[in-house]
Parts: sequence; structure tokens; C-alpha cells
Amino acid sequence: MPDISFILADGSEQGFEAPEGVSLMQAATGFGIAGIVGECGGSLQCATCHVHVDPAWVDRLPAPSADEQVMLECTASERLPNSRLSCKIRLTAAMNGLVVRVPDRQY
Repeated sequence: MPDISFILADGSEQGFEAPEGVSLMQAATGFGIAGIVGECGGSLQCATCHVHVDPAWVDRLPAPSADEQVMLECTASERLPNSRLSCKIRLTAAMNGLVVRVPDRQY
């Protein structure tokens, strides 16, 4: 089980072990991470699961699909080069130690 850390918009940190095979969004909403909404349930329709992946992890994750890139244009908070939709990051054991930052708003 990968150990994941979320840095919230207020600077506080929440971490937990997440099961492999679920999306980062599913893990975040299941563990009650504030600021990850996931309104569409992971169907790539809303961008309310936007996160900023820690720079040390950007190249270690699979690249975003063309559809994810398009949806990232719809984020409520600033899109950065390390922006991702957490619904499209499927957790694996290799992601142990992953750090993501939650933006200040999803709407």
C-alpha cells in the first residue's frame, strides 16, 4: 500500500496508506481529504479533483492523457505545469511517498 501525503491549501498535511489500484481521488475522498471534491466520480467531466503533484514526482507518474489535458483547462484554481486530475492517477506500490498539494479551491 502506498503512503500518500496531501498538503492542504492552509499548509497542513494529511497522510495515509492507500490501497493499490484505486485512483488518488478515490483514496482522497475516502479518507476525507478537504478540498478534493470529485463531483463527477472520476469520469473526467468536472476537474474538481485537481491537485499539484510535487515536482519530485511529476516525471515518475504516467503522463496525462489528451482528455485530461483538455479538462485541466477547466480548473477553478490556477493550472500549473504539475497540475493533474487526481481521478486519473491510479495508485501503485511504486507511488509510495507520493506528495500532492490541494489547490485553494475546486469551484
